[in-house]
Amino acid sequence: MRVLALLSLLFMGASAFVTGGSSFVGRSISLMEPSSVSRGTPASRSELNMMRHRHGFKKLSKPADQRKALLRALTTEVIRHGRIKTTLVRAKAVRKHVDHMIELGKRGDLHARRQALGWVYDKNLVHSLFEAAPDRYGEQNGGYTRVLRTVARQGDNAKMAIIELV
Repeated sequence: MRVLALLSLLFMGASAFVTGGSSFVGRSISLMEPSSVSRGTPASRSELNMMRHRHGFKKLSKPADQRKALLRALTTEVIRHGRIKTTLVRAKAVRKHVDHMIELGKRGDLHARRQALGWVYDKNLVHSLFEAAPDRYGEQNGGYTRVLRTVARQGDNAKMAIIELV
């Protein structure tokens, strides 16, 4: 039924909008199924994929002090447990900080240790990180964490993820 209505619109009403020149700059109409149009997104959902120039980081809907405390706590728990379950946006945000702490642990000098102590909440955890990181990640350059998507949270349908150390 939709296809017939679309075809009648194309053949009857489309000629009224053509002005001789090709000044149309929008997206063309295709008669394919909605699942095969533009990377598998449904046709009912329109989304602009624009570049995020000069947007440094996700704000996580929190003020700066709460956001810093959240990222510090998540970083501490990922290093302590090796794997935690959180929302996808938080997992992607904390990945940068966990990788930085492991880089500091690989460096191993006094300045790196003091920087890690300033970010991670547990002093004993920092000491164990600095003992284990050079052996575990000595020849690896980056990519110390993995973010795995899981099913959405039941209450609010938020995208969930597991972030783990590789």
